[in-house]
Amino acid sequence: MDYRAALEVYKELLLVYLEQGRRFVNAQCEGLEPWQIITGAVAATLLAVWLRGFLFQQESLISRTKKKIFKLIRRIPFVGASIQMQLNKALDDMASSLCTLKDGMRYVKVLPAQGLSQTEVLDKLREYSSLGEVQWEDGKVSGTVYSGDEKLTNLLVKVYGDFAWSNPLHPDIFPGVRKMEAEVVRMACTLFHGGPSSCGTVTSGGTESILMACKAYRDMALERGVKHPEIVAPVSAHAAFDKAAHYFGMKIVHIPLDPHTMQVDVKAMRRAISKNTAMLVCSAPQFPHGIIDPVQEIGKLAVSSSLPLHVDACLGGFLIVFMDKANFPLAPFDFRVKGVTSISADTHKYGYAPKGSSVVLYSDSRYRQYQYFVAPDWQGGIYASPSIAGSRPGGIIAACWATMMHFGENGYIEATKKIVTTTRFIDSELRNIGGLFVFGKPEVSVVAVGSRVFDIFRLSNSMTSKGWNLNTLQFPSSIHICVTLLHTKPGVAEQFIRDMKDSVAVLMKSPKDKTTGMGAIYGMAQSIPDRSMVTEISRGFLDCLYSTDAPSSDKL
Repeated sequence: MDYRAALEVYKELLLVYLEQGRRFVNAQCEGLEPWQIITGAVAATLLAVWLRGFLFQQESLISRTKKKIFKLIRRIPFVGASIQMQLNKALDDMASSLCTLKDGMRYVKVLPAQGLSQTEVLDKLREYSSLGEVQWEDGKVSGTVYSGDEKLTNLLVKVYGDFAWSNPLHPDIFPGVRKMEAEVVRMACTLFHGGPSSCGTVTSGGTESILMACKAYRDMALERGVKHPEIVAPVSAHAAFDKAAHYFGMKIVHIPLDPHTMQVDVKAMRRAISKNTAMLVCSAPQFPHGIIDPVQEIGKLAVSSSLPLHVDACLGGFLIVFMDKANFPLAPFDFRVKGVTSISADTHKYGYAPKGSSVVLYSDSRYRQYQYFVAPDWQGGIYASPSIAGSRPGGIIAACWATMMHFGENGYIEATKKIVTTTRFIDSELRNIGGLFVFGKPEVSVVAVGSRVFDIFRLSNSMTSKGWNLNTLQFPSSIHICVTLLHTKPGVAEQFIRDMKDSVAVLMKSPKDKTTGMGAIYGMAQSIPDRSMVTEISRGFLDCLYSTDAPSSDKL
């Protein structure tokens, strides 16, 4: 029997089943009037469309169901009132801690009738500077200020002053700023081993760099017919990817980490790829634990899936590019890896430029085209901008360029040696403290610790009482220190280790005690199942930042 005869057999079977189906449908409709059949068909179609819209949304059905249940619970009178009372207390405590002024100080709420002299303005600024109690100059703050060198500060102040009125939106008026911005991008491309076609833009910070890459890949996905673009990213990836998903109508698919290495689970990432995937993400290194994801493995996955791959190097980008020459070799993480199509790196962190500067880089200019915005029909003329902002501060670009030129390759290599050496000293010493463990194998500038014996937030409180300002993390509970040039000053790292040892020794005497203060608040926040409450408190925190009302305690 040849294949045609076999096909005829299957054809006959198919026709039999179709005939049976036809008879069944006709039997069900027997005795119905035409309008009833039409109404039933329309109702069934509308129901199917509604079900599809209800079940297949960007937010999962489980997540939406949980939110609805918690919302209903909060509507129960005595429950809702109790929850709201606790929320109000948390917000009042937050306002008191954030907005407390020194005796005699008041908020300015209207313009002065008569403008202040320059001397008076400077006096006011010194008064405002005195509000800060954390002495970052002593090297007791995690991250935040990455250099603080007085000579560099003086240079930046001079450069910014010379270009304070410049705006790269007008390259014909400020051609020097245009040249500097192009050179910052090209120098960064070279550092990350970009080829002749590599390119990028200067942005206002890491978040904007990430947003721009996500926007570009979203538009690429839409162009190829994807209706609901998705970002596939490690759960440790920066929250800016969640922000990008929120802003650009995308869905973010979080991939779990290997619990031992704290690197993203590549197998889980492979399983998460779907027809809606617009981009893959990895970090070099990630913020919470300072771990570099397996870029080469993810690069292979990106190539085999024909998807763009973004490497987020915002935190340590201007360290890792110099680590080989600083005698701390790393596996390839940049444009040397086939599949890597974009990289974000902050010049205002370990590039030591002033705050407000970062770069987003692409392996080829065709990707950058999707980042741009152009309004060709505006009455004010053809409007085109490379990133989110229209007008941008030319002084920041000039100061960034000046910093890179002032440091030079040798300066960056020396700074990298100091920071990585200090980080590895801290890593090694922390591993010898009983009751603590270090997450993964940190290779760059961040060391995160946890404890299986006591609440790690108690350690955070203890270190705060000793003048340290460390980062508290969640899921899992942990704290980290991000090493900067300030920590490489003589005795700073050694003092940090001594204070950690002393604090842990005290905690180990009563390891089961409960956490108090800010540590308790942070621990409670990650245990609340209704995440909308955490969101509400966070929004209250943001409101506090803009408050010009004296806290209730100050009004008494």
